Amino acid sequence: MARSKEFDPGAALEKALELFWERGYEATSMADLVAHLGIARASIYGTFGGKRELYLKALELYLAGRDVVEPLSQPGPALPALRAFLDSYVAECLADELRRGCMVVNTAVEFASRDAAVSRKIAASWAELETAMASTLVRARAQGEIPAGKDPHALARFLLVLLQGVRVLGRADPDPRRLRDAVDQAMTAVQI
Repeated sequence: MARSKEFDPGAALEKALELFWERGYEATSMADLVAHLGIARASIYGTFGGKRELYLKALELYLAGRDVVEPLSQPGPALPALRAFLDSYVAECLADELRRGCMVVNTAVEFASRDAAVSRKIAASWAELETAMASTLVRARAQGEIPAGKDPHALARFLLVLLQGVRVLGRADPDPRRLRDAVDQAMTAVQI
């Protein structure tokens, strides 16, 4: 007869996400996970697999909690929605007292291209964000909010790079003026 789990795997995964998000993959040991999750090493392996598998599941949990499409797909003028979306990234960075940053960006920087599964998850996340912004910019162009000659897809790629830079600076040196000025300049570039 199989023993029942003496812990909630969902709660344990959330705790693992917190720890990985704060410390990163390399700086988090299995001993750290055992202590933080409050469960035995064998239970971690039995439920989640090894540290890498647990990290991937934590990253998936983080990604599942984000909805980049909804804020950008509201009816009405597109540019105010885009501006509010960009501003929300800055606000999130400035409110991050622990300076954890964005788990996606942290993962991209830590893993770079050395893990294909991780790289695919990061690329998919960024593609989703880029597509959502491109759709908003296509709508903005159709509504006459940006010049007809603007390429919404090129602008979306530009904004994707800007937002990842905002995330990095927000973690390293969250200077409100620097981050807000970057968004102001990006919105100017979109509209002229």
